[in-house]
Amino acid sequence: MRFPLTPKTEHGRVLGYRATAKAPVAQVFVGGTTSDPPHSPKGPTPSQAKKLASKRSFLQKLGPGLVTGASDDDPSGIATYSQVGAQFGLGMLWTMLFSYPLMAAIQEICARIGRVTGSGIANNIRKHYPRPVLYGIVSLLCVANIFNLGADIGAMAAAAQLLLGGAVTFYVLFFGLLSLLSQAYIPYSSYVNYLKWMTTALFAYVATAFVVHVPWQDVIHATLLPSISLNSTYFTGLVAVLGTTISPYLFFWQASQEAEEVKVRPAEEPLKRAPWQAFEQLLRIKIDTYVGMGFSNVVAFFIILTTAVTLHVAGVRNVETSAQAAKALQPLAGHLAFVLFAAGIIGTGLLAVPVLAGSAAYGVAEAFQWRASLESKPNRAPKFYGVLAAATLIGLSLNFMGINPIRALFLAAVLNGLISAPLMVITMLLAANPKIMGRFTLSLPLKVAGWIATAVMLLVSLGFFVSQKG
Repeated sequence: MRFPLTPKTEHGRVLGYRATAKAPVAQVFVGGTTSDPPHSPKGPTPSQAKKLASKRSFLQKLGPGLVTGASDDDPSGIATYSQVGAQFGLGMLWTMLFSYPLMAAIQEICARIGRVTGSGIANNIRKHYPRPVLYGIVSLLCVANIFNLGADIGAMAAAAQLLLGGAVTFYVLFFGLLSLLSQAYIPYSSYVNYLKWMTTALFAYVATAFVVHVPWQDVIHATLLPSISLNSTYFTGLVAVLGTTISPYLFFWQASQEAEEVKVRPAEEPLKRAPWQAFEQLLRIKIDTYVGMGFSNVVAFFIILTTAVTLHVAGVRNVETSAQAAKALQPLAGHLAFVLFAAGIIGTGLLAVPVLAGSAAYGVAEAFQWRASLESKPNRAPKFYGVLAAATLIGLSLNFMGINPIRALFLAAVLNGLISAPLMVITMLLAANPKIMGRFTLSLPLKVAGWIATAVMLLVSLGFFVSQKG
């Protein structure tokens, strides 16, 4: 049976063709289960779908999830992980093992929302929730992202000064403008490949742990048998770590990037309109997300480990910046550890700043129904790029305003932890709604994992407030 085709266009340019008649749909790949999707006019048979998925190389299956996970280990995250490593020693290593399945589950759910609906988180909230809820979440996202941006650019500049000399002011301007111009003038389809390869900078932190002495037996014990302290300092650190690891900007970014992939690839459609693509795409999302979040948590684990066995052991309990952590390592762990740590700050910053600015821009643009695409030129999406530029420039300017970036950064991490819980509730409700997700609502295992992650963030936030009163 043949189906008529109509062109898929954007601003008069033909991107490809899609079938106008609906193919019969029986069962598709949903949640963690696999059932045979039907043959479609533009899609393969079930056996062909499996062969196509297997032919894609491992690296080709990695994209939004890998970039999202790697951007989580930004300079501000490095500062947070360094601080808890210096302050609590090995005492918070368990958080990386504990948070991994929760982080991966909620990120997979966000990615599914983007891929199934063809829209980001903010756009879906706009369609199904009151405006005050939408504007409140997006506003808090922007505030936290801008503080993170400022701290990340400042940390990159400080690390560059440590390695190369020169003025911090020059590096602040250089890194801020480099990030802004690259997002504005490099098409998304090319830019995302650069971001993917920039994730290799994070191996610097794994390598650093192997040039210092590590008591591996103690490390295994601390990782598998957590020691939890019921005081305000510990809970503040715990909220900061989980707020850095399970962070709202990651939700917005990965969902928007999955929606962007649909826009820039002519043969692809939102899964609600093209369920025959579900097997390959949902399998890709799962692999991409679990690898990306695993990469993120492994790197964070090694940052905590390195600072715990060097700074904490040496009696250095207070680390305010990632650059300070790098500098403190030099006399304790040697020049190589210092260079690796400092170079990693620059590499992760170059990866994270675009994600922070981009997630804010996607959130605002979707909230107000503006055109939002990194594939478009600035003159085709001026409001989107205006928000992106404003976020970057305001964040950059914080380094010249006399604002204490470290205090602001830590508060932003805590704010992320507190925002995450209500946003995760909304995200779970979106993903469970058949009107939004069609036949792609969550499977039971993914639903359980997502709600456990949400409950954990709610309990940690509650514990933080209770500890502050005590």
